[in-house]
This record gives sequence, C-alpha cells and structure tokens, in this order.
Amino acid sequence: MINKTAYVYMENLQYKVKDLTSQLEAFKSGDKYRGLEAYYEKRLAVKDREVQKLKIELGQTRSQYINVRKNWQDVIEDMEKEYAKELNRKDRAIEDLQKKIWDLQNTVANQKETILAQKKELYIVQTELEEEKGKVLNLKAQINRDHENSGIPSSQKQNRKKIENNREKTGRKPGGQPGHKGHCRKKHEPTVKIEIPPPEKFNDPGYKATGRIIMKQLVDIELRLIVTEYSTPEFRNVATGQRVHADFPDGLVNEVTYSGKVKAFTFLLNNCCNVSIKKASNFLCELTNGELRVSTGTINNLCKEFSEKSEPEQKETFANLLLSPVMYTDFTTARVNGKNKAVLVCATNTDVLFVAKEHKGHEGVKDTPVEKHQHTLVHDHDLTFYNYGSDHGECNEHVRRYLKDSIANEPNLTWNVKMRQLINKMMHFKSTLKPDDPRSPVEIEPEKVADFVAGYDEIVALAEKEYEYEPPSKYYMKGFNLYKRLKEYKTHHLLFLHDKNVDSTNNLSERHLRNFKRKQKQVMAFRSQDGLGYLCDSLGVIASIANKGKSLFDSVASIFSRNDKARPKD
Repeated sequence: MINKTAYVYMENLQYKVKDLTSQLEAFKSGDKYRGLEAYYEKRLAVKDREVQKLKIELGQTRSQYINVRKNWQDVIEDMEKEYAKELNRKDRAIEDLQKKIWDLQNTVANQKETILAQKKELYIVQTELEEEKGKVLNLKAQINRDHENSGIPSSQKQNRKKIENNREKTGRKPGGQPGHKGHCRKKHEPTVKIEIPPPEKFNDPGYKATGRIIMKQLVDIELRLIVTEYSTPEFRNVATGQRVHADFPDGLVNEVTYSGKVKAFTFLLNNCCNVSIKKASNFLCELTNGELRVSTGTINNLCKEFSEKSEPEQKETFANLLLSPVMYTDFTTARVNGKNKAVLVCATNTDVLFVAKEHKGHEGVKDTPVEKHQHTLVHDHDLTFYNYGSDHGECNEHVRRYLKDSIANEPNLTWNVKMRQLINKMMHFKSTLKPDDPRSPVEIEPEKVADFVAGYDEIVALAEKEYEYEPPSKYYMKGFNLYKRLKEYKTHHLLFLHDKNVDSTNNLSERHLRNFKRKQKQVMAFRSQDGLGYLCDSLGVIASIANKGKSLFDSVASIFSRNDKARPKD
C-alpha cells in the first residue's frame, strides 16, 4: 500500500518537473533570453542612472572636499603661522626669562659672596667683641678686686670705702647708754696720797659731813735711768806681765752693757710695734732726756740675739705643734735683696712658729712642723699641704670672697649666691659651737649637718647645669674653677661641720702672718736670709708669749737677760 506521504511527495515532483520543462522550452525558444535581456537592460539603465547620479554626487563631494581641504589648509596655515608667531614670542620670552634668570643667578651668587663676606666680617667682629668683652670683664674683675672678694689686704685698697658692720642702727648716740653700768678706768694702788682739806665755807653750820670720802687718782709714769757701775782694781803679774782683775758678773763684757729691759724695750718697739730702728733709738733718747741713746747697730743685732737666746721656747713650740690635734698653716712672700723668699707660719691657739724658707712648696715644708705633723692641717687650698698630715680643712673665708667676686662678674648665675648664703649659715652654725665654752652644745647635731651637706650637693649640681648651659669666658674662669674646687674638695671644705676642733677658716694663721706683712712693709726688704730667719724666730716667740697670757715685756726682758754661759746648748 502506497503511503500518503509518498503520494504527496510524488505529486510535488511532478509539479517541479513540469515547471522545469516549461523553463527549458523557454530557454530553447529564446524567449527567456530576450525577457532576461530586456529585464537586465532595464536594470542596467536604472543602475546607470544611479551610477551617474552617484558620480555627480561624487563630483560635488570631491569639490566640497577640495574646498574644505583648501579651507582647512588655509586655516592650518594660518594656525601654523600664528603658532609659529606664538612660538617665536614664547622663545623670545623664554630667552628673556633665561637672561633674567642668568642675571638673577649672577646677582644671587654675588649676593651670596657678599653675605658670606659680611658673615665672615660679622663673625670676626663678634669674635673681637667677645674678646673685648672678656678683656673688659677681666679688667673690671681686677679693678673691683679688694679685701672683700679676694686675698688682698684692706690696707692695700686705695680710696677704700667705710667698712660697715652688720649691726642694725638704733638711732642712739655712741657711748654709754642710760641705765647701763659704765666701764670705769681701773684704779691702781696709790704710791703717793694727798689729802685735800675742805674749804673754810664748809665749816659753816649750814654744811654737814656725810662720812663719804671722794677719791680721784692721777696716774703718771716716770722713766728714769738706772746705771749700776762695777769696778775692781787691776793687777799685773810680775813674772809674766799678765794683767788680771776680779771677775765681773756674767754678761758684763763691754764697758757699757744694756740690761734685758732696755733691750726688750727697743726690740719690741722695732719688731712688735714696727717702729723703725732710728725712731726707736730716738724715742728712747727722748724718754731719758737725752741720756740714753742705743746705737742703730745694737738695735739691729737684737733680733739675732733674741733668736739665739729663745731657742728653748722655739723647741718647745715646735714640739707642742707636733702634738696638737689641729694645726693652722700658711705661706707668704718676703723680699730679701730684691728676690722673693717664703715665710711659713704654723699656729694653734697657744703656739706660733714662723719659719723662713728659700722657696715655697715641698722645699719650704722640709724641716718644719708641717712635714712631721700627723693630725689635721687647716690651710688655704695650697696643694702642697695635701701631702702631709692625716686630714685637711679648707679655709671657707677665702671661698666666701671668691663667691662674692663671682657674683659681681657672673650676675646671670644663681649658684654662687646660694652657695655664699649656705656657707654663711654653716659658719654661723659653727660659731655657736665653742669647744671651750661649757654652755655650747657638746655634740654637733647630725641632722643639721646632713641638711647642710645635702644643700651643698644641690648647689654644686646647680652650678654644673648653669655652666653647661652657659660656659664660662676664658677671661674669667675664677667662678668655674671655684665650682670644680668645691666639688672635688667637698669633704675638706665641710670638715669643720664634723669636727668641733676644726675652725671654718684659716684666719688664725693669717692673723699672725699679717704681723709679718706689717713688718715687711716697714722694712721694705731684708738684707740677708739669716736676718729674715732671726725675725721669724722672734715673731714666733713673741706671738706664743702673748697667746699664753704672759707679760710680754717681762718675758722678753728675761730672755734677753740670759747670759751666754747660762744659755743651753743644742
């Protein structure tokens, strides 16, 4: 059975065959070709018209393009011309700017060179200014240096101001005050008594005796010459011709011999009162109405004689100084024939020894109590003394003076003011501790001392910070050097706080040296080292006698009265 689908398919094939057959016959007959040719001619005509139209449009478009391109070329040319002009203008501006920059660079370079030269000149000027300021500071420090801020004695300060004390003014007149018991002159045992009878008018019944006797004394002195003359007959030995006579008392060698009192009088005038030899001779001559005139040569030799006869006192003083727990010592300068020599003083409250030396330092310490002393030495920061003794105390009075000098020349610092105030407090605290006074405290207060030491450390640290912030000038290093000294030698500056027997200053030895300096100023220059040595021996004995409360004149006279035979030998 034939499928329906196949039937439809066969029917379609028949239709296609018929169609193809009709087309084939049309091609065979040529009708199809003619129809196609006519069709394509029409189509070609249409296409030709379209092509022609497009050609026309293309021509127009080309013409427009040419015009547009020409216009653009004109525009571009104009723009290029304008751009070229602008570039030329910019180039000229750049050249001008480059020229200006070059000129400015040259100007800046010149200005830099000028500024550099000015900076160098300013640096030189500032350096010179600092140098001059330092010199001015140094000169001002030298000009303003006096006994208050240095070791210069007050006698050498010209036109010195009045030395004020610390007492508050009360407005009262000087002298005795109402309600206070007066200090009368001492009355003496009368050698002559004179009774003054009452006037006649007191015998009147209107007057009645009170029973009180009013006494007033007239004190006078009398210097008279006492001359004791010894004489003895002379004999001659017939056999030998030798002349002999009886022995005179010891010490009577020359035709005229001066007693110990005469020698003591002129000796003390010359060496204790610093009266010149000629004036001492003239003064004694005036007192005796011209009867006694001791020659200047004799007075000049008294110092040597006293030195030789007082050797026992000198040895005793030497031994006492070695045994003393605290000894005060100092050096000073002496002039011998235009050359500088040295004088060393060793002192305690009772014993004083002066030693003449060629030089200071270790050579000056040799064979003196300082060399063999085994206890505490108090001095003025002479580093030589640190090689001797077991402990050392510094003189804080010198520190106070140096601090005052630092305050005047370094006003921008504060440590110097605080340190001076602290030292004043410590020295005042020390003055209340008197070892010989039973009313003073027996022991030093440890809490008080600890506070002082802590304050001392704080001020030293403050000084270090201030000098780090503002270094000292090379023309004034005293303040900085003082700070380093206070830091390094702290225990020695504060020794007086821990030991009641140690004073806060070295004034004891300096007061004795002041006596020598007065003598040096009166003598001007010694003629020999031996003469300086005799004077030193004598001054030490005189000071020791005075410290022990003995009669100076009688003690010196008794030493002079020793004859050569009675004087002990070494």
